[in-house]
Amino acid sequence: MKQNFRQALQAVLKHEGGFSNHPKDPGGMTNLGVTKRVWEAWVGHPVGEKEMRALTPATVARLYKRQYWDAVKGDELPTGLDYLMFDFAVNAGAGRAIRTMQKALGTTPDGVIGPKTMAAIKAADPKDLIAKFSMERELFYKALPTFATFGRGWLRRVDESKSQAMTLLA
Repeated sequence: MKQNFRQALQAVLKHEGGFSNHPKDPGGMTNLGVTKRVWEAWVGHPVGEKEMRALTPATVARLYKRQYWDAVKGDELPTGLDYLMFDFAVNAGAGRAIRTMQKALGTTPDGVIGPKTMAAIKAADPKDLIAKFSMERELFYKALPTFATFGRGWLRRVDESKSQAMTLLA
């Protein structure tokens, strides 16, 4: 829902944490969940570690809104599902989040939230859809080659975001 972005952003940023440059993370240098590559594309020029470390919630909010919240149509999704989709879009990409939702719905996973997908979302039982989406998300993470390194954190995030989505739904 339209008014939920700020609250969803705060919850996502808690998951994303601060600066990281883990050698096994394919995303490389990251701060507040924004990879160096994504930030460079957003600002239109190369950046170094100093600029990456200087990112703040205020500086990344517009990027998060446009590239993730708007991409999954957060303003049009039911409360709870908006946050859940946004959280996964930030972590795995908007297309992946949309395809995962479509799998949970049993619709064709084409990565586009069109009228059919939106109608299926709105017709579904929200609690059931949150549970199915979270299960699909867990399966995605378990299939990644970096699961041994990052899996515990990802599964904790799935559980926490599922719980947060259920709380928002209520």
